[in-house]
Amino acid sequence: MRQKLLHPSRLARLLACTSTLILALGLGACQTSGLSDITGSIDEKADTGRASDPRRDVELYQERYRANPKDTDAALKYGRALRATGQRSQAVAVLEQASIANPGNRLLLAAYGRALADNGNFQQAFDVLGRAHSPDDPDWRLLSAQGATLDQLGRYEEARQYYASALKIAPDQPLVLSNLGLSYVLSKDLPKAEETLRRAHGIAATDPRVRANLALAVGLQGRVADAEKIVKADLPPAEAAANVALLKQILSRKEKENARAEAGKMPIAAAGRVE
Repeated sequence: MRQKLLHPSRLARLLACTSTLILALGLGACQTSGLSDITGSIDEKADTGRASDPRRDVELYQERYRANPKDTDAALKYGRALRATGQRSQAVAVLEQASIANPGNRLLLAAYGRALADNGNFQQAFDVLGRAHSPDDPDWRLLSAQGATLDQLGRYEEARQYYASALKIAPDQPLVLSNLGLSYVLSKDLPKAEETLRRAHGIAATDPRVRANLALAVGLQGRVADAEKIVKADLPPAEAAANVALLKQILSRKEKENARAEAGKMPIAAAGRVE
């Protein structure tokens, strides 16, 4: 039986509600997320220097930022901490003001664009991220981020041109491939999505974002058992069980959406439906 798929906008909303599946399966709860959680490569370069507590960082950098709103480093770190704690509108406000105070600062523009994407302002995010580029030194992360914003606007073919440009700079970069795979998911080309995500998985099999996205593409094709194997491979039993439970949750929601769509086509059900 051929499986019916969600409308892209519904699928995007469903993906946005399951950030722990897309980014790091095993956290055990559905969280509201932004674009960075869906795609996994909007975020800045990872800070590997120290383990960080975002809530502590909010307090620390809030003081620095208030003392000197033109302090670029404080604004960047404060905005990052606000995003990490889900305070997306506040992050946008802080980084917008910092960008105005420091016009032409590409790091601030990049952070501002990411914050806008988190907040659902996809067209504005795309424009700002474009201003963060240096023509003589393009950044694959920004190109991939721009592609992700275009995907959220339903402009899939344009998005893939940005992913292609990012892959020219960073060939076989798994997070770009992961974004590209999700682009195919959103446009309902699931076989192509699986092919792309398997390529990413072959390079970064232990990356939880890549693994989760591949499992999603496989599960949406009805191969739930295969998807479960992917999300629980090489994980401790408790984390594996949490991953499987979350995967089942998202796939169950998909099935319910499909059932509602079919019921809505029936004359009686459609007549009684309140729009």
